[in-house]
Formats: sequence, C-alpha cells, structure tokens
Amino acid sequence: MPERVVVGMSGGVDSSVAALLLKRNGYDVVGLYMKNWEDDDDDEYCSTRQDLIDAAAAADVIGVDLEAVNFAVEYKDRVFADFLREYSAGRTPNPDVLCNAEIKFKAFLDHAIRLGAARIATGHYAQLREADGKFELLRAADASKDQSYFLHRLNQQQLARVMFPVGHLSKTEVRKIALEAGLPNHAKKDSTGICFIGERPFREFLSRYLPKKPGPIVTPEGKTVGEHIGLAFYTIGQRKGIGLGGKKGSSGDAWYVAQKDIARNALTVVQGHDHPLLMKESLAALDASWVAGEAPPSLSQHSAKTRYRQADSGCTLLRAGNGEIAVDFDQPQWAVTPGQSVVLYDAEVCLGGGIISS
Repeated sequence: MPERVVVGMSGGVDSSVAALLLKRNGYDVVGLYMKNWEDDDDDEYCSTRQDLIDAAAAADVIGVDLEAVNFAVEYKDRVFADFLREYSAGRTPNPDVLCNAEIKFKAFLDHAIRLGAARIATGHYAQLREADGKFELLRAADASKDQSYFLHRLNQQQLARVMFPVGHLSKTEVRKIALEAGLPNHAKKDSTGICFIGERPFREFLSRYLPKKPGPIVTPEGKTVGEHIGLAFYTIGQRKGIGLGGKKGSSGDAWYVAQKDIARNALTVVQGHDHPLLMKESLAALDASWVAGEAPPSLSQHSAKTRYRQADSGCTLLRAGNGEIAVDFDQPQWAVTPGQSVVLYDAEVCLGGGIISS
C-alpha cells in the first residue's frame, strides 16, 4: 500500500503543486482545506469561500479527494486569544508563527493521523534534512520565498511527520509546473497575511476587539507633540498613521514610533529613519524554542532575523537557557520590536528562536 500523505491545500498554487508532486511520486494523497476563521468570512476582506472553491478545483484536476475541516475554535483559543493579549500588553505579535506551531502542524497533524496518514505536507518554502537521527529545518532554495522564519517553533516530533514538496523549487518553477499541469490557480495571486486581517485596515479591525485608550505622544526630550488613540494600535518603526503628518519638528524629517511607555501610557516618537532610539545592538527574548530539541545551540556566532523579509545579521548568542535568549548583533538592527520573533541560523540551518521582550 502506498504511504498516505494529507496535504494542507489552501487554494493557492504552492499547496496545489505540493499535492500534485506527491501524487506523481506515488503517494496516496488526500487534500485537506483548513478553515481557521469564521467571525466575518463573508466580509470583502476574507477569501475563505473562494479559496475553498480554488482548492477543490485544483484537487479535481490532480485527482485527489479534498476534505474541509473547521479549526476556527482551536484557532481562536490557541492563536487569536494570544494575539489580543500581546497587543493589549503593548507588544506586536506574529500570529503566523503561532498558527504554524498550534494549528497547521498540531491540530492539522492530529486530524491527519486520525485519517490514517503517515505524514502531512504543506506548500511552505522550506526544506528538511535528517542528520544523526535528528531533523534539521533548512531555508528554502528560493531565498526570496523562504518561510523557515515562520516555522522555527516546530519540534522534532512535528518535523518527523512533515514534508515540504516545493521547498527545493523557485516560485517561477512552481507556477510553471502548475500551468503545464492545467491547474486552474496557476496564476493566482499570493495571499498576504492571515485571513482574519487580510487586506482590511488593521487599526479598524483591532478596534473591534480592543478599547481605545488615548494618551500623549512625546519626544525623547519629553515634549508633547500629539495624542495617540491607544498603545496597542502602534508598532515600533511605524511611520504612517501616527497623526503627526503636518508637524515637522526641528529637523523636518518624518516621525517614527520608537518606544511605548506602558506605565505612563505614552508613545515616544523620533524624527529620522536612523534615529539612535530606533537602532539596537542587542536584544532579549523569552519563550525560546529550539528545532533540535530542549538543548539550546552553542553560545557562539550565528546569524539572526528579527522580522520576516529581513537580511540576516551576524550575531553572538550570549545566553540560551530557561527559555531565555540574549543576543548581541554585529551591526545595530532597526526597529527591533517586542512581540516579534528573533530567529537564529547557522548558514542554511534554522536553529529556532524566541519572542523578543526587549
């Protein structure tokens, strides 16, 4: 009997080609469409209905069955509740990281095992390698599409059951395969962000769930230059939407959010993209998770990202124990943001990371 693999089919071209390649390689492929949000999925900003139609059309061409599963309750409990807690505390979380760890590679994996699957597969751009009985998470071959940053919290038990069939391909190659196979979504635009936000105005969405709590906007010298609507609605490095567009200040440069003072409910802003308060030579992180297991990597030179689509920066891991991380960077990093993830690498190997605390 061929090995059964359940493929998470989102309706996009990447997961569709993942299913196609596995089918061609002789696996018993079952498609699974995950519905993770339903509060306002008839809204103009949420595409779940069309995505399911696209996934079903692709599955039909590939010749695999497609099951739709609703994980909205799990998503709300495990991901969205944390998302709101973090914003309420003045941090800026990355829900995609938590969604991968809790939904796509936990709830989905558990469901697939109940369907008799040996493994699951997704359309993520990442690669795996087995070495000395351990699984390593590697960057994708297409550096511009690499998604290892979002997968850094996956553990050995999860990676042992995972396949990334498009990780060795470029996006151009994936679209070419889809076109030649006649997949109807071969030219579908890539999704941006997570469904519950989509393309909608972010501040409008957040205000549905979090109260506004106005306070002063101040300069580092303590001068009040405006009023914010609530610290939760701003992030470090933000330039647009601060409400100071007409106030140029002494330098005439644009304003940027630099700090949040939770105790005073004050938002500190600075002028100029490279203001010293926006540059950090070190950071601390909590809730560390290491791909190789409990033991952290060696306290030595690595590279790191403090946000997705950021070039790697050389760094020294100074502390890694009790779930804590301390990192010194070779070069100052711009707008290091509490709540986001710092992810460490050794060359192409993703080591893991933690949630930036300061």
